Amino acid sequence: MKRGWWFGKFLLMGLVALGIMGGVTMLLWNWLVPVLFHGPEVTFWQALGLLALSKILFWSIGKGGGNWRHRQGPWGKHWAQKWEQMTPEERERLRSKMWEKWCSPRETAVPRPDQPANG
Repeated sequence: MKRGWWFGKFLLMGLVALGIMGGVTMLLWNWLVPVLFHGPEVTFWQALGLLALSKILFWSIGKGGGNWRHRQGPWGKHWAQKWEQMTPEERERLRSKMWEKWCSPRETAVPRPDQPANG
């Protein structure tokens, strides 16, 4: 008897939460999109469809959510081991190369010693 009660309570709370999320999505959409982008207004069911679509497109399905820092892909362990084996001088040299290549603007980039200066 208790198991059925908890299941029903959980189901009811899920439906209420889904209804609130659908209603809030519908109200926000109908408040913003027609005014800002001249788009159509949506019904409650269309708002639930938008929520489902955003779940499919933007949330991780079947990957368990969690911390993205631990998802390094197939090269994560390789580069972590390589970094640990480097000396401090090699690490600093790699950092400066990466900074020069990816972080400093091209016009003001300091030329490497093996390249002639522009100008």
